[in-house]
Amino acid sequence: MGHILVNIKLAKGACVCLLALGVAACQSNSSSLVYQNVPIDKAVGSSSNIDSLSAVIETNPVDADAYNKRGIAYAKAGRLDQAIEDFNKSLRLRPSSYQAYANRALVERRKGNTSQAIQDYSKALSIKADYVKALNGRGNTYRSIGQNTAALRDYNEVIRLNSGDAQAYHNRGLIYQAQGMQEAALNDFSAAVGLNSRAYSPLIARGATYLSLGDAKSALKDFNAAIALNGQSASAWANRGRAEEALGQVTEARQSYSRALQISATNQTARDGFKRLAVTTGVPQA
Repeated sequence: MGHILVNIKLAKGACVCLLALGVAACQSNSSSLVYQNVPIDKAVGSSSNIDSLSAVIETNPVDADAYNKRGIAYAKAGRLDQAIEDFNKSLRLRPSSYQAYANRALVERRKGNTSQAIQDYSKALSIKADYVKALNGRGNTYRSIGQNTAALRDYNEVIRLNSGDAQAYHNRGLIYQAQGMQEAALNDFSAAVGLNSRAYSPLIARGATYLSLGDAKSALKDFNAAIALNGQSASAWANRGRAEEALGQVTEARQSYSRALQISATNQTARDGFKRLAVTTGVPQA
């Protein structure tokens, strides 16, 4: 999805800005990470930011929220063990903090501890059953280990609680897509696009669905729109190459595959496409 700029406001005017994956919007006073991933952001995890958070804790060492917020900063900096330690401290001080459980779950998932992540998401939901961030997070974790029925149950519940949740439609569409239910996937991706016009991932997913349905022109339109939103998406460029290749636009397809490989040399779709066109056109392979 797109990006959220989350401002965490602390005592004495300290503020930490967190860039996280999710629906594009601005939120204040957030005490939770966003659902799918916790990309490393060294600016957020800089010494000055963490020192500001630590100063709050030194002033009030029983402030559960401060530990939770510093845990977020550690997670954003890629310091996962320290993040978990802070979430643990937050939960010892406030066992009812569903946000801290969900935050710890996200970091556990990043560490590959999916069972622990699911337990933490479930604990958060036992405290607040309608906490959609935990539902989305648990659904993503279930999907990552192939438990699609459980993932669908969580995404359906998110949509029941909030029909405007673009991420839940996108994620549910990915399951339908994997299951070969292309029309259902198309409907969900279109819903996600309509709800969040700044998110490029649903456009890529919808474009791939159009390709599977034989509509390369619609697919190309979606991939172009995704590139307009994020020109550094190797997936968008590689898939644009697929659409152009399907339309017989060989030169353009080769250029798109090449651009994808410049961004990510390991993108398999681009590697296969570039090799395929090099063989058919007699162009030397990269």
